[in-house]
Amino acid sequence: MALDYSLSYAQSLDLSDSLKSYRDQFIFPQHNGKDIYYFTGNSLGLQPRKAQQYILEELEDWGKYGVEGHFQSRRNWFGYHHFLTDKAAKIVGAKTEEVAVMNTLSVNLNLLLVSFYRPHGKRTKIMMEAAAFPSDHYAVQQQVKFHELDPSQHIILLQPRDGEHCIRTEDILAQIEDNKDELALLMLGGVNYYTGQLFDLETITKKAHEVGAIAGYDLAHAAGNIVLKLHEWNVDFACWCSYKYLNSGPGGVASIFVHEKHGNNPDLPRFAGWWGNEEKDRFLMKSEFIPAKGASGWQQSNAQIFSMAAHLASLEIFEQAGIENLRTKSEQMTGYLENLLKEIPQIKIITPSNPKYRGCQLSLIALDKPKELFKFLQDNGIITDWREPDVIRVAPVPMYNRFEDCWILAESIKEFYS
Repeated sequence: MALDYSLSYAQSLDLSDSLKSYRDQFIFPQHNGKDIYYFTGNSLGLQPRKAQQYILEELEDWGKYGVEGHFQSRRNWFGYHHFLTDKAAKIVGAKTEEVAVMNTLSVNLNLLLVSFYRPHGKRTKIMMEAAAFPSDHYAVQQQVKFHELDPSQHIILLQPRDGEHCIRTEDILAQIEDNKDELALLMLGGVNYYTGQLFDLETITKKAHEVGAIAGYDLAHAAGNIVLKLHEWNVDFACWCSYKYLNSGPGGVASIFVHEKHGNNPDLPRFAGWWGNEEKDRFLMKSEFIPAKGASGWQQSNAQIFSMAAHLASLEIFEQAGIENLRTKSEQMTGYLENLLKEIPQIKIITPSNPKYRGCQLSLIALDKPKELFKFLQDNGIITDWREPDVIRVAPVPMYNRFEDCWILAESIKEFYS
């Protein structure tokens, strides 16, 4: 049966969408007095309407209680992270004690690398994507140098095959096997920021463990986007931010996952901080560091209350909607947009077509006047994301985007090239 490319069909999909009401829980920037068409939730998610309320409540309690707000505020600051942990753990498929909400992404990545990159003997190498997000490269390079090793000799960069944009799973597995005696750590982005490729984390983790390596992931573009099962997949560690798909504000608080097999090992090397000490003894002011159980033992400083308040507002929505339900809609909506874009000869999609290997992001190469197209969309209230040298990233986020938004985007691209 021929695909229906009409606006009325897109609107019918929106009417039957069981998650359509969640759109109303977010604030959309305006363009000429109307909601913009927002396709950059993979860069910065929209603001939940409750975020302002929750932040204002913390400001009120600060004014009312001062320092006593640590224990007397309506959500006590001393244990504020506990209001978030269970909800965050559900999103990544973890046990509650395996997750800690803390710090920011790059800080957490470096803290985890301190614990999990432990080069010894021949086993000194880290494997990562050649096209990983720059901050991942910075962290890995500096960790290698910290151990007085040469990054050019001790970092293995995974490349796609000539003429391809994404890295095949079999090629990753083959590289792990080829370096099995020297590989200390595999460190990938769960979803590649540039291509939108979702890696087969379960299979890759299993292979890394087979050769005696640690498997860890930067899930900045995966958390809140796909269904993750970090505990079940036996992932060693992971970290992610909250300001993309998790809609928790610019520079929002980040999170870590440490599998329980590591989290309850007090002898595992780490950089220690006050908030990572055993909670019941925290205000006894002892000089000896006794790490809290689980991922909490990697915490550093006091909870970031205002950032966490925004995060709480978003996590409550995720708990109501359910990550599995969002993923189901995501696959349908992204596939719908893909079909619309395939009808435009000037557009090449470099994100995998198989839903198993992508989230809700599609990375587009405009074969003619790419920057002009990006600017045209922007001038018409359609917000996408430009990445050098020639990629426009679009993300139909299931929490707040509509099928009609996807139709408008495709029609606007057709208009540009007409």
